[in-house]
Amino acid sequence: MTSPRRHWRAPHFDRINHEPVSWVYRTIAHLARNIVPLLGRTHWLGGEHIPKTGPVIVVANHIGNFDPIILGQYLIWQGRWPRFLGKADIWKVPGLGWVARQCGQIPVYRNTDRAGESLIHAEEALAEGKMVAIYPEGTITADPDGWPMTGRRGAARLALTTGAPVVPVAQAGAELVLGGKHVDLRYLLRRRRDFHVVAGPPIDLSDYADREVTGALLDEVASHMIDVLTTMRAELTGLTPPAGRYDMRQGRRVEIEAGPAE
Repeated sequence: MTSPRRHWRAPHFDRINHEPVSWVYRTIAHLARNIVPLLGRTHWLGGEHIPKTGPVIVVANHIGNFDPIILGQYLIWQGRWPRFLGKADIWKVPGLGWVARQCGQIPVYRNTDRAGESLIHAEEALAEGKMVAIYPEGTITADPDGWPMTGRRGAARLALTTGAPVVPVAQAGAELVLGGKHVDLRYLLRRRRDFHVVAGPPIDLSDYADREVTGALLDEVASHMIDVLTTMRAELTGLTPPAGRYDMRQGRRVEIEAGPAE
């Protein structure tokens, strides 16, 4: 792996990112470029794994309320404008909802009869050759030590349905800005911190390609994605993952099921 690249040493994204995008999204990127360095030092690795053109699904661990900014900035400076899948409540916030729409982000209507719309819109974006970013956990991790939780089926279904390459991205440090699962503004008073982001090679899903898409298969693929992200976070932080994996439905870590048979 190459040495970390400091964000503030990177050239302006206009010199790297040539994908067409709305002026609103470009403005957000400009704001992030100026604000993020005030909060911490950003370190990037693995940019060579991000395809410069064509459809791609980015799966990442979700560690806090600020990490979409850190992840989005990283992907923009790799030459892509990510379309995030995010909870629909964001679209109800005055001003913020307008920005999300202008930036082409994709709302997720959980637990409603519109729940499937997000994947339809994500498939449309991929068909247009765009990048879609999704958190396979479905929400900010509730694991007490910040490890990826059990995965939901959305990212797995999107990957199997479209066949688009799936690039894993692990991150650490963004949870120290606004807190993790719950917003805590006291974090803003702390000294500048380090934000680490690393992309890995596309996840090999060839073992699942010719199998019938069932709930069990989607769970296998989701678990495989989480395994990759957990390993990457361990390498990024130097920490040892726990033996179990946090499951929000049970409110505790549970035993990790074995992967698919050979």
